[in-house]
Amino acid sequence: MKPLQDLAFIEQSSFEKEDENLLFKQYLQQQNSNEIDSLVYNLNEEISPQIDCTKCGNCCRSLMINVEENDAERLAEHLNISKEDFCKKYIETSSEGNLSVMNKIPCHFLSQNKCTVYEARPHECREFPGLHQPNFNARLFATFMHYSRCPIIYNVIEMLKKELAFGK
Repeated sequence: MKPLQDLAFIEQSSFEKEDENLLFKQYLQQQNSNEIDSLVYNLNEEISPQIDCTKCGNCCRSLMINVEENDAERLAEHLNISKEDFCKKYIETSSEGNLSVMNKIPCHFLSQNKCTVYEARPHECREFPGLHQPNFNARLFATFMHYSRCPIIYNVIEMLKKELAFGK
């Protein structure tokens, strides 16, 4: 089955499925974590190659991107500027000084749905949508928060419902 990629449809569908998804999260929390990880990993491996993120770019257009210290260093080097200049131009730091984020949404480095610093992109961007990582059940809040914006997440979740015969 070809994955859905129409962002307007995905957003509308996610709104319509809010109650269903709340029940599905509760259901997932009662399942064997290792089995769910395996299913999610396999579904991600099947679905991700079918979705061209450069035709979407919704994550880069809509997410607040966390930037770790080594991300700032790598990006500054990639851009041939000092880390201090990079931080002044592109980063906002929390008042406690322990969290840094890109200071603009959409991301400064998004151009025509492509990352202009792809090789040096932040760790968070490299890992998104994170469906390849273990402990899926521990990340349900974040995953479902992105369900309406990421075609990969949307399709993996919908296929997971089918695999688990949820709601049948």
